[in-house]
Amino acid sequence: QVQLVESGGGLVQAWGSLRLSCAASGRNIFSINAMGWYRQSPGKQRELVAAITSGGSTNYADSVKGRFTISRDNTKNTVYLQMNSLKPEDTAVYYCNAKRPLIATLSDDYWGQGTQVTVSS
Repeated sequence: QVQLVESGGGLVQAWGSLRLSCAASGRNIFSINAMGWYRQSPGKQRELVAAITSGGSTNYADSVKGRFTISRDNTKNTVYLQMNSLKPEDTAVYYCNAKRPLIATLSDDYWGQGTQVTVSS
């Protein structure tokens, strides 16, 4: 089992910065293959914001490239999302995600509770 706890959300003005943290715990944390951040606003589908694999490869949504940075601290079992130059369009609930592979085509997905990020214009 994996438990994810997010923190760091809040209210910020446009062009400001926030850093989100996601701490993983549980007996299966060392089998996690990738972690990432998703976000969802009321009128939109949940979308991938950024992801990082166990090998350190990263992937970003086009809308956040150059502004957001995902990183890991394996010692603390924590993944971070540094968000700079925030825009009102970034307003959403941000969810931490972890994937634990089971077989070639199937993984367990774990989700945090979500943290609200609100960017004012």
